[in-house]
Amino acid sequence: MRVEVTIDKTKPLPAGALDALSGELSKRINKQFSDRENKIQVRYAGANSLSVLGGAKTDRDLIEEILQETWESADDWFSNQNDD
Repeated sequence: MRVEVTIDKTKPLPAGALDALSGELSKRINKQFSDRENKIQVRYAGANSLSVLGGAKTDRDLIEEILQETWESADDWFSNQNDD
């Protein structure tokens, strides 16, 4: 399954946030979908969006929830990334 998250380039994130988000999202998605090969990409683009290729509609819904939870818990995992 291929998951692509785009972040509006007019609203840049703090330094290192894209890589940290990509890593945390990859960890969470691979844990949930461990039975398949997953490719997760997070990048800047013209608007915020989520694309899921190679998954069912229910997979996309679950990935939306994972993305929302990951974003909302950024204070936990992003600060941990910076402490290492």
